[in-house]
Amino acid sequence: MRRFYTAIMGIFAVFIITASTVNAGQGLTASNIMVYEEDPYLPFAEVMPEPVGGLEEIYKKVTYPEVAKRLGIEGKVYVLIYVNESGSVDDVKVIKGIGGGCDEAAVNAIKGLKFNPGKNAGSAVKVKMSLSVVFKMK
Repeated sequence: MRRFYTAIMGIFAVFIITASTVNAGQGLTASNIMVYEEDPYLPFAEVMPEPVGGLEEIYKKVTYPEVAKRLGIEGKVYVLIYVNESGSVDDVKVIKGIGGGCDEAAVNAIKGLKFNPGKNAGSAVKVKMSLSVVFKMK
């Protein structure tokens, strides 16, 4: 137990020494703090984007891959969709896929869609949203 406390105190001392050397007499400056670029896509909006024609439009455009059919692959593909102010899809990223070509089929179906744009205070905004596309054999 004593070794544990000694190790913790050593780590704490290294942290204090490092922090005081980095900021010695400088204060916080752009050179010693990390600056993150702001994401232009909002995580939510008052009115979220939705596909023109509803979610059914996605399923009309999805083609079940032959490989997935032969291998019996079923499940949900989770995607992150970046929709701009005009309702066009700028990018689609797979968050969690199931393979067998289903991930690509979901991305291709969504990229070809037009959305009603997201809105804040009546103005169209860029929004990123997650969605799941279900692949189920009949």
